[in-house]
Amino acid sequence: GDQITTKELGTVMRSLGQNPSESELQDMINEVDADNNGTIDFPFLTMMARKMKDTDSEEEIREAFKVFDRDNNGFISAAELRHVMTSIGEKLTDDEVDEMIREADQDGDGRID
Repeated sequence: GDQITTKELGTVMRSLGQNPSESELQDMINEVDADNNGTIDFPFLTMMARKMKDTDSEEEIREAFKVFDRDNNGFISAAELRHVMTSIGEKLTDDEVDEMIREADQDGDGRID
């Protein structure tokens, strides 16, 4: 269930003090997204962070995922996403959040998984 999109990856990376460009994020995901479903899993996120300079611990990365997944169910809901975006200073309207969810919500269940 711990899957993440380029958009989420960017947010997580920035929360870890990194600032990858959109194309760098795409490269990272292409590197590991073997089945081309546009999502990557937690072990990749760990590996990626190790590659970045001033590496953070796996614990910190896990914390970053938990920031999104507030009820720890392995999914990120619209409410959770809105909370995260607001906490990093992105003032999003409900419509914008819904749009992000729609883009990232592979199976249409209203959650990012």
